[in-house]
Amino acid sequence: MSYNLLKGKKGIIFGALNSESIAWNIAERAYEEGATFTLTNTAVAMRMGETKQLAEKCNTEVIPADATNVEDLENLFKKSMEILGGKVDFILHSIGMSPNVRKHRVYNDLDYNYLSKTLDISAISFHKVLQTAWKLDAINEWGSIVALSYVAAQRTFYGYNDMADAKALLESIARSFGYIYGRERKVRINTVSQSPTITTAGSGVRGLGELLDFSERMSPLGNADAETCADYCVTLFSDLTKKVTMQNLFHDGGFSSMGMSLRAMRQYEKGLEIGWGLNPPKKK
Repeated sequence: MSYNLLKGKKGIIFGALNSESIAWNIAERAYEEGATFTLTNTAVAMRMGETKQLAEKCNTEVIPADATNVEDLENLFKKSMEILGGKVDFILHSIGMSPNVRKHRVYNDLDYNYLSKTLDISAISFHKVLQTAWKLDAINEWGSIVALSYVAAQRTFYGYNDMADAKALLESIARSFGYIYGRERKVRINTVSQSPTITTAGSGVRGLGELLDFSERMSPLGNADAETCADYCVTLFSDLTKKVTMQNLFHDGGFSSMGMSLRAMRQYEKGLEIGWGLNPPKKK
């Protein structure tokens, strides 16, 4: 169902690779809600993915850009404003990649060149997007910028590795730039901390299947999927959230507020029973 929440709004969406991408789902919902926007990804990702099909579906254009390259970003914003007929009203940053994760380098044995790339791609690119938009004055008053994050920015999760550091930096950038953008231009900046979601980018995280099962058992409402994340982000792009800024907003079915759930406890007890059956504890 469409509510025309984004009727007349223009934007730029980073990171829609294929139908598994959260950014893909957000693009589809934004289009349904009346938005016009451009899509962008790296040239390599565009060759690997299906972004052109999404562009056809949403009646828009794809502009190749490496979000770590300022010249590419300048070209992206200038071309987007030409195509869309003016400044944009919303931006989605859905970018993340860790060479250390892909190469199975554990956190206490990181390759520091890989770490630099992780931080540049997954977090510093967000600062570059914001700074480029600022210098070009590319965002309308009361515009909205959203970056996708994860609770590992605050808590340690096995296998999430240096991506946790990147997400922590991403959230800090949202707060720091959010103050400047809000004070000077009435633009809001937030991060959405999404449930673990099966995507092409996230598939390399060690133990993802187990993590999905655990968070499903822990969350009172269950895991939030890509489609419901898209619904939430649409509200953040809309005028309904004009005074929400500098926030890390959890969209995770309640996981971030939980300590132990009944379902998780029962599963834990089953594991103990199996373990004790094989090696029962000694009586004192």
